[in-house]
Amino acid sequence: MTQAKEPSELAKLLEEGSYLQFPQVGDVINGHVVSSSRREVRVDIGGFTTGVVRGRELFAESEEYTHLQPGEEIQATVVDLENENGEMELSFRFAGQKKAWDELKQLFTSGDIVEARVLEANKGGLLIRLQHVTGFLPVSQLSPENYPRVSGGDKNKILEKLRTFVGQNIKVRVIDVNENEDKLIVSEKAVWEDQQKNVIAKYQVGDVVEGEVTAVADFGAFVKFEALEGLVHISEIAWQRIDHPRDVLKTGQHVRAEIIGIEGSKIFLSMKKLLADPWKSVGERYKVGDVVKGKVLKVNPFGFFVELDPEIHGLAHVSELSDKPVADVKTLANPGDILDFKVVSVEPKEHRLGLSLKTTKNPAKKAVDEDAAPKESESVPEAPVEPEITPIETQA
Repeated sequence: MTQAKEPSELAKLLEEGSYLQFPQVGDVINGHVVSSSRREVRVDIGGFTTGVVRGRELFAESEEYTHLQPGEEIQATVVDLENENGEMELSFRFAGQKKAWDELKQLFTSGDIVEARVLEANKGGLLIRLQHVTGFLPVSQLSPENYPRVSGGDKNKILEKLRTFVGQNIKVRVIDVNENEDKLIVSEKAVWEDQQKNVIAKYQVGDVVEGEVTAVADFGAFVKFEALEGLVHISEIAWQRIDHPRDVLKTGQHVRAEIIGIEGSKIFLSMKKLLADPWKSVGERYKVGDVVKGKVLKVNPFGFFVELDPEIHGLAHVSELSDKPVADVKTLANPGDILDFKVVSVEPKEHRLGLSLKTTKNPAKKAVDEDAAPKESESVPEAPVEPEITPIETQA
């Protein structure tokens, strides 16, 4: 009985058909460096042909391929099956791009932190370079430290701030990658949030912190304490109404605040919670029916905001400004005027106090009344005098 022979290597090749798998244009192939110079790199491709990388296909990736050694294994993309010299034309550029996108996908999956180079800035964010691919870092994904806090949201000032980052390296995390759409989005804020987790874990709602005001915006102020930063909304700065945070706070000012909310990496603070609520004792100072002096702070179509004292502000609604319809409330008073007001409502829990101007005798009120009264130059008709009637005596 004869023993079956092992199939030859040729038989294996014929069976598997791998000998027919000749590279096509666009394929990424593996090869070994035969020789390398500044002008070209020659590559042995599987022993059946030689490929060459030259021109811009070499220079575009010159930083990565300047020190290739004979025998070193590399990857390249087929751009032409045969050039003028009968050699396969290869490119490191396209192979490098595919490799870069593959690495970016891995970074997205792993969540690893990497450094990206800032190339340009526009009003929406920063253009960055990562793994030879151009991506985007939106303004909303900047860390709080680098976020352009510009009063009023002036886009030109935001752009001016963003341009200061051009040429710098920023630590980021890949948050969206799509090779088909040529889309790469990165975030600096995600890196900052991770770094803050351990620090934030030490705090809870109700804790009192001390820090420095780092920025003042229309909607509030940012306060930095330890390695964290929290927001004091304009409504949490003081008990009384304020028009803008800068009227009370300035950058660099040292303040105390209470943590009133923690949402992920966002911390919300209150300064007024550390102050006694003046509205709790408002009933002891002001009672319905009292006539008090108040300073008009602001004139709005719906009425006047009035300061009774530094802690208590009230509202004189337009319906309480005059007995007659008022076309323009600005004709009755201006900001800064001090007038007599009557207290018509006190609501401590709602922090509201209602005032009336029409039930007091103010110069502004008299002017309204005098407009309705006749002037001295105008004649006033006398009331008709009824004739005296003499009774007629009746004869008996």
